[in-house]
Amino acid sequence: MREPTVVAADYFDTYSVVGLLAVVGVLFVAVAFGAGRLLRPVVPTPEKLLTYECGVDPVGEGWAHTQVRYYVYAFLYVIFAVDSIFLFPWATVFAAPGYGATTLVEMFVFLGFLAVGLLYAYKKGVLAWT
Repeated sequence: MREPTVVAADYFDTYSVVGLLAVVGVLFVAVAFGAGRLLRPVVPTPEKLLTYECGVDPVGEGWAHTQVRYYVYAFLYVIFAVDSIFLFPWATVFAAPGYGATTLVEMFVFLGFLAVGLLYAYKKGVLAWT
């Protein structure tokens, strides 16, 4: 059996690579932003200082009402996209010997919950694009 200090040293050596990579990444971003700040031309004009949004000149107040249904669509997409990620590990476990029937039942229960949620959203009229 190896000594605990040797095991701890090996453990922290593996994370030193992650730390070094994080430092290199932060330095890369800092150098890129610094180079951009040094090399860009600075010629402020009133047109450049004007607020710009999607090609439309800003008119009126800064407060605008947004329909909630767009957020609901985005929220439903995120929910089903994240839930679909669980299908990939299921496929690998399903192929393993001795897990076929159990994982098949579990996945159909999972898909059933997703179907009930989608049916509920449909019945509430959330999915109707108006």
